[in-house]
Amino acid sequence: MKHIAVVDDETALRNNLSYALKQKGYEVSVYANGQEAWDARGKVQPDLYVLDILMPRMDGLEFCKRLRDTDKSTPIIFLSSRDEELDRVLGLELGGDDYMGKPFSVRELIARIEAVLRRAEGDREESAPIEAGPLTMSPGSYKAFWSGREIVFTLSEYRLLAALASAPGTVCTRSSLYNAAFPEDSFINERAVDSHIKRIRRKMEMAGAPKAALETVYGLGYRLGSAEE
Repeated sequence: MKHIAVVDDETALRNNLSYALKQKGYEVSVYANGQEAWDARGKVQPDLYVLDILMPRMDGLEFCKRLRDTDKSTPIIFLSSRDEELDRVLGLELGGDDYMGKPFSVRELIARIEAVLRRAEGDREESAPIEAGPLTMSPGSYKAFWSGREIVFTLSEYRLLAALASAPGTVCTRSSLYNAAFPEDSFINERAVDSHIKRIRRKMEMAGAPKAALETVYGLGYRLGSAEE
C-alpha cells in the first residue's frame, strides 16, 4: 500500500483529497503546513508528497528544498492557487515531479499521482548502469560518478543527464530533455531545462569534468560531448 502525504492549509481540500485517495486504496497522512509535514518525517516516510506552495509555517518550496537536501527520490506534486509560470518553474527546478494549479480535478490529480508513482517505480527497477566515458550512472540508486567521484543530483537533474548519457554525442532537444526529466508534465518549459543544465554543468565541473563535456548546440539543444576532452 503506497503512502501519500497531503500538505495543504485548506482543510476542505485536505479532507476531500484524503477521502478520494483512501477510496483508491492509498494510506494517507494530512498536514496543514510544511512544518507539520517536516516534523513528522521521523515517524512517517511517504511514497509521494502532494504539496501546496502557499502555506504558513514553511511553504511548499522551502519544504521541497529541505527534502531534496537529503532525499532525492521521493516524488513531489506541487499545488498552487497561483498558476503562474514562476511558481511552476521554481517548483520543478527545486526537484518537484509535477505541478497542478488550483482549482483542479481530483480525478486528474489522482491520475497524475499514479503516473508519477509508476515512473518512480520504473526508475528503481531499471538497474542497468549507463556509461559514457568517465561518467557512470546507476538508475537503480540514482547515483552518478565522474571518474569515480560521486556527483549528487536531484531526481529531475538525474533523469535529464541520463537521457543525454544514454546517447552520447547525439543532440537532445529541450523538449525531449524536459519530457525525460518531467514525463508526467505536458507543459514544456525551455527555461526549466536551461536552469537544470546550468546546475548539472556546475556539479560536473566540480567533480572534474571539462566544460566541453556538456555542450550547448545553439538552436537545437544539448549533447554530452567527448568525455576525453
